[in-house]
Amino acid sequence: MKIWIAVLTICFSLPWAMTGLALEADDAENLVLYLENDMFGGTDKNYSNAVKLSWTSGDIDEYSDDGFTPKDVPVLGSWLSREGYQRNLGLSVGQNIYTPEDTDSKELVEDDRPYAGLLYLAFALYRKNEITLDTLELTLGVIGPASLAQDSQRLVHDLYGIDSPQGWDNQLGNELGVGLSWQRSWRMITVGRPSGWGWDLIPHLGIAAGNISTYANTGFDIRFGYNIPRDFGTSLIRPAGNILAPVSETDPRLNNKRDFGIVWFAQVEGRAVAYNVFLDGNTFEDSHNVDKEPFVADFSAGISLIYKAFKLTYTHVYRTEEFTEQDGGQVFGSVALSMTF
Repeated sequence: MKIWIAVLTICFSLPWAMTGLALEADDAENLVLYLENDMFGGTDKNYSNAVKLSWTSGDIDEYSDDGFTPKDVPVLGSWLSREGYQRNLGLSVGQNIYTPEDTDSKELVEDDRPYAGLLYLAFALYRKNEITLDTLELTLGVIGPASLAQDSQRLVHDLYGIDSPQGWDNQLGNELGVGLSWQRSWRMITVGRPSGWGWDLIPHLGIAAGNISTYANTGFDIRFGYNIPRDFGTSLIRPAGNILAPVSETDPRLNNKRDFGIVWFAQVEGRAVAYNVFLDGNTFEDSHNVDKEPFVADFSAGISLIYKAFKLTYTHVYRTEEFTEQDGGQVFGSVALSMTF
């Protein structure tokens, strides 16, 4: 734990030392640390906690230039080579934790959601310009005790003197999780000057498939503020979410003369869910499961503060019921700290 704190402190200190240096959008890399927890809603249930660390590369002319992706990817074809777009790579590591509402019982609570965790790596390809962002992401992870969800939650609860959930013996079994997701976001409306007060509207749509989750999603962000960053809004922790990297030099994180911004935003996200392993249970063996709701929506609002290379965002989220036995929706909070370097 101390090593991780030291590494993150060093990483997030680097751009502060570089604030006197001007960056160009095509050279800028981005690092984002996410934390989501239902403590912001005063509860400890359902979607209990998630952390994620994401890195996005600077622009590359062709995906083969990075040394990781093959020169010829027939399946993607012209999607990768289309002119007029910047291309980036992304790498993420994260962990999600899910618990039932009744965390005091050691016995299986059949009408409540299963205990479950996911530990994963995600590899993303981005194609973007100032109007459109396409994200294609592959997620590989482990579900069950191998996700270390129980150990992580117990460690945090012990640190804060909180009683740990008692029913982890009933969690989903070990299973390899695979998911492929795509999302398109586009800046439909931009009103105001790049420097000064203004607002924009950013709709999105996407699809995800795999044994972690399978769904189609759509929604939009509306933002109002001063020196709105030239990116594609704020994303929660989810597959193929928006990257927070700047798209142009007018972004306050890249312009020393306009290095401060403040943004208020609201979001709506809807999903038609065909499969969710954390509700439907293990894919290849019998396990605890509940009846999922086919349609789930998130209603969010929040604020972003931008200063020099940093962007700090808080999002307050209301999520509708995810399964039929759930007693009402859930409120949780999301914090994202990004740096550009």
